[in-house]
Amino acid sequence: MRKQKAAARSRRRKQEREKARATRAEAPAQVTPPKEHGPGRPKTRTGIVVSDKPNKTIVVRIEDARRHRRYEKIVRSTSTLHAHDEANDAHEGDRVTVIESRPLSRTKRWRLVEVLERAK
Repeated sequence: MRKQKAAARSRRRKQEREKARATRAEAPAQVTPPKEHGPGRPKTRTGIVVSDKPNKTIVVRIEDARRHRRYEKIVRSTSTLHAHDEANDAHEGDRVTVIESRPLSRTKRWRLVEVLERAK
């Protein structure tokens, strides 16, 4: 009985492997999107200004959503970063783009590029 079950299992696994190989051959290869940044190219992020109280500084909330590898569920996470705003241009609730830069203070490593959308 045990040998029969083992043989049936191995046949089933072999069929599954062949089926997977066939579907891989039929489906076109997915093209990997280009990297966000390469060597010598700074990162950019888009987020919402949470605070503009410090002078020439904004606190930006970055929202990220990605699919969990195993459970396929969309996992959302947020992070905040401090960005330099030379002209005090951005205000709370604005949607902004920030770019990576050299350290400007203990917490600031980003600079404001542009205000995409003003808060209503």
